[in-house]
Amino acid sequence: MRGRGRCGTDAAGDSGRKYTGPVDSAPFVADVPAAVPAVSEDKAGFVAWLRAVAPYIHAFRGRTFVVGVPGELIEAGRLNALVQDLSLLHAMGMRIIVVHGSRPQVNAQLRLRGLQTQYADGRRITDAAALECAKEAAGELRLDMEAAFSQGLPNTPMAHASIRVVSGNFVVARPVGIVGGVDFQHTGVVRKIDTGTVRLAIDAGAIVLLSPLGYSPTGEAFNLSMEDVASSTAVALGADKLVLLSESAGVPGASGEVLSEISEAAAQALVEAGGLPGSLAFQLRHALRACEGGVPRAHIIPQGLDGSVLLELFRHEGVGTMLVKETLQALREATNDDVGGILALIRPLEEDGTLVRRDRSLIEREVGNFTVIEHDGVIFGCAALYSFPEDGIGEMACLAVNPTAQGKGDGEMILQRIEQRARAAGLKQLFVLTTRTMHWFLKRGFVEGSVDQLPLARQNLYNWQRRSRVLIKDL
Repeated sequence: MRGRGRCGTDAAGDSGRKYTGPVDSAPFVADVPAAVPAVSEDKAGFVAWLRAVAPYIHAFRGRTFVVGVPGELIEAGRLNALVQDLSLLHAMGMRIIVVHGSRPQVNAQLRLRGLQTQYADGRRITDAAALECAKEAAGELRLDMEAAFSQGLPNTPMAHASIRVVSGNFVVARPVGIVGGVDFQHTGVVRKIDTGTVRLAIDAGAIVLLSPLGYSPTGEAFNLSMEDVASSTAVALGADKLVLLSESAGVPGASGEVLSEISEAAAQALVEAGGLPGSLAFQLRHALRACEGGVPRAHIIPQGLDGSVLLELFRHEGVGTMLVKETLQALREATNDDVGGILALIRPLEEDGTLVRRDRSLIEREVGNFTVIEHDGVIFGCAALYSFPEDGIGEMACLAVNPTAQGKGDGEMILQRIEQRARAAGLKQLFVLTTRTMHWFLKRGFVEGSVDQLPLARQNLYNWQRRSRVLIKDL
């Protein structure tokens, strides 16, 4: 979604004639300055970046995100950077619930008291002494995080920030009990989240901070896992995203590369097959639990990468693994709701002359001709098909692919869909007019033709000043 797409065919203006398809003519623009000051590369990059993230900001405003922060991240001294990033999300209108862990801090407290850490089946056995350590660690971490969110130093991302953090007894828990002959004592699992109070807090503009402790109606305290609290909270609130920071870079694929996206079915298969590191398998199970409970997206991202939350949310490819019910990429015909996304995608190409400008009203009238490729609600590619049934030929126009998606096959997928639509309409050939992307089409079966081979209606509207190349493909 960043900057400008570089794959494009000549687009349309409005000719005012009966034929409302692509018009290969440059628009008339009045009162254009004779010279435009050059923009430095760094400034241009900043402008392109800001424009690129704007659709995500619009999409995420008012959404509820639950962020799980492991104690290891805090122990490594990365708390301030993370708090600044979460504060930025809050400032952009996102509703944030933070759940912190305390595993290394509890272990440190136990060591100070000369006590051993006890685990069974990957779960801590919390005796009375360990529970006191958990309480002390949670209290200290809560104060540290509240202090971090209270920063307002000049010349930092927290400058002029005024963020309220709300904590409380929002988690009702029950004991794990005796499992496989092992008494887990004061180790518990989430029973219920006080969603009413949490919603009141985030509706009032506060960030909610939850600790890995829960309480029973009888007044007992239980030691919980951060992942359990985070996933339970996300499900109970109907959150839009669960984000778990992890010691792992993400979920590895068959060849060891981090999978940027994984379906629930594939995640379940990985968990059942075993072989994942214990902590990653534990997080993946809770991410899967959240998605099965109705959370649309769960992310596992590297805690050691500075800015990983921002990089995951505001870059198409992200930096970790996103768990979804099914693939988020959708190739479909456009609707009126897509007009804004199409305009945002093609506008940079119009500005640099790759495409001829077309106004919003024309896009709205012709939106049924467009095919779009959408990823997580954002348009990443588009093209339009204009049919000339009496000549048995169609034109593919306005092909554009976002630069962050280039090289990943999106342009090829759109072309294939346009070809399918053309065949379904009984067309025998497809042509494009292009000034800059001739070789891309030649590699995909197009051959160079001439203006005389175009339908008569299209010949009459051909712009001889642009001298677009005519490329034709037999279907």
